[in-house]
Amino acid sequence: MYKLFDIREKVIVITGGTGVLGSSMVEYLAAHGAKVAALARNKEKGDALLQKVKVAGGDAMFLQTDVTDEAVLKRNAEEIAERYGKIDVLINGAGGNMPGATIGPNNTIFDLKTDDFRKVVDLNLMGTVVPTLVFAEYMVREKRGNIVNISSASALRPLTRVAGYGAAKAAVTNFTKYMAGELATKFGEDFRVNALCPGFFITEQNRALLTNPDGSYTARGNTIIAHTPFRRFGIPEDLLGTLHYLVSDASKFVTGTVAIVDGGFDAFSI
Repeated sequence: MYKLFDIREKVIVITGGTGVLGSSMVEYLAAHGAKVAALARNKEKGDALLQKVKVAGGDAMFLQTDVTDEAVLKRNAEEIAERYGKIDVLINGAGGNMPGATIGPNNTIFDLKTDDFRKVVDLNLMGTVVPTLVFAEYMVREKRGNIVNISSASALRPLTRVAGYGAAKAAVTNFTKYMAGELATKFGEDFRVNALCPGFFITEQNRALLTNPDGSYTARGNTIIAHTPFRRFGIPEDLLGTLHYLVSDASKFVTGTVAIVDGGFDAFSI
């Protein structure tokens, strides 16, 4: 009997594990029997998330991290391996944006703050590259591994405003495909690297950009909805089925792909 979607006992590491989307992933994966290591900056949020998982009967740990700091990540990896004995899956969920790396409707490209642009690229791109290198070493020792990067609708085609974030996420998508070939050809078919590409989901980071205090949509929010055939924003649960597929053996012959979960945004035109 096939158990393609059985993720019980898999050790799954997720960076950015305390965000709106990341925490939903942590809770879901733990509820389905995975042993989850949530990595993030905010210890208070991490401890609260860990308590929710434990109350629900899941097995998880939280570690503070800096996804751009190799030394910190190596210490994280040692602690995870010491507790669980292996690392099966890495989900690179950490990311973010900064006002100075965006171009508002009343600005031009010459208003871009290059220092902020660098910081956004560092967080989103290097914050994917560095954890990949650190945790992939453990996977190579086990002769198998699975990496899921988090891309973005802004990586598929340029969107207004998010100049730095879009460029960084486009690079993450390219790096995903590169690493898929690199790991498989050098270490074998039991290594996979894919990307999950969310469309527009309301998070703490973009809430003020997409919604007004009364909950109605801003002009940008309305524009996005008008270009989304499902006519709504995504909710965290919308990502979980695709994520489960990617971290499970159901996708064991799938690598170098970008799984888009966007309510049709990328496919829609007028």
